[in-house]
Amino acid sequence: MIAENIERVRASLPAGVRLVAVSKIKPVEDIMEAYNAGQRLFGENYATELRDKAAVLPKDIQWHFIGHLQAKQIKYYIDFVSMIHGVDSVEHLEDIDRAAAKAGRVVDVLLQFHIAREETKFGFSIDEVGALDGSRLAALQHVRVCGVMGMATNTSDTEQVRSEFRELKHIFDTLRSGLFAGRPEFCELSMGMSHDYHLAVAEGSTLVRLGTTIFGARDYSKRK
Repeated sequence: MIAENIERVRASLPAGVRLVAVSKIKPVEDIMEAYNAGQRLFGENYATELRDKAAVLPKDIQWHFIGHLQAKQIKYYIDFVSMIHGVDSVEHLEDIDRAAAKAGRVVDVLLQFHIAREETKFGFSIDEVGALDGSRLAALQHVRVCGVMGMATNTSDTEQVRSEFRELKHIFDTLRSGLFAGRPEFCELSMGMSHDYHLAVAEGSTLVRLGTTIFGARDYSKRK
């Protein structure tokens, strides 16, 4: 079933849009089924779970950390993570930079913006787009900012969701032509989950984060 789900999703995605299979709480057997179907990008939300899975799964998996960032937990995945989504402050960028320096790596990250009408979401505010400190960003030697990410409001109002995705696309375009102009690595727009990814793709997403669509519903009681 997992392999069939991946094939169906891939067939629905236009060229240039990549699937991040969100495997949080799912067993390694499920991840291996997706891997054997050709999937290589996986997203995890919990630092120690990511560490433990990476230790036993194939080394060519590209792990994306997509959970809420906590500075004290960066050490669990900094040695191998492919990309960190959800960087919601310059201070966290600096935390990652220090950890990556110790690991001898340059780590790709995405800036998270708060576009939803929900206080439970994290991210830079819209007003902070123009206030990002270019000198502080330029001082980061072990972090590569590759784009932005965000989560729309969990609502059945598709016009609201579209509006929020368009807002994030505008932020992306503003940064790409301004603060990150001339930096070809700034090319990723991560938005869209299982319930709204079709809308996100229509509005310009380059990375969609799908869990339930690929692996089915989660049983959170199984989380260690």
